[in-house]
Amino acid sequence: MLSHAELVAEIPRLRRYARALAGDRTRADDLVQDTLQRALERAGQWQGGNARAWLFTVMHRIWLNQVRRPAIEQDEGEAGLPDSPISPLQDRWGDRRDLEQALALLPDTQREVLLLVALEEFHYDEAAEVLGIPVGTVMSRLFRAREQLRRLLGGEALPQPALKRVK
Repeated sequence: MLSHAELVAEIPRLRRYARALAGDRTRADDLVQDTLQRALERAGQWQGGNARAWLFTVMHRIWLNQVRRPAIEQDEGEAGLPDSPISPLQDRWGDRRDLEQALALLPDTQREVLLLVALEEFHYDEAAEVLGIPVGTVMSRLFRAREQLRRLLGGEALPQPALKRVK
């Protein structure tokens, strides 16, 4: 059974991954809370092994369900407000903001793989387990994500996929 200490030890990593996935602090906190709640409810289903990979799998599945679900209406009074006040040192954070914007432009499938491997330091096989895809697909998506990220940060336009006419 998953211990309380193991669960608490993974919270910072879960928060970091959730923030990168959701792109906003409030949604990320909600995602972490949902993940922890589901993990506690289903701790008996965990069959040992890598607790971190299991928790990330739980989070990934919750995230997919939220993305597929129709968007919840926002309170119009809060729409467009930043997560936090803008710092007078905002130029210092320009590179970080550029990276966040570039990550947001990546397709979800590529961003998820990139975050798991590059940010959370998962091995390819662990990322494959979390996402429920083959290792080769992880490697392919990671390559494409890195290439697109390099282009975006370098100021290049992303190539548009060529559409073929099917008869």
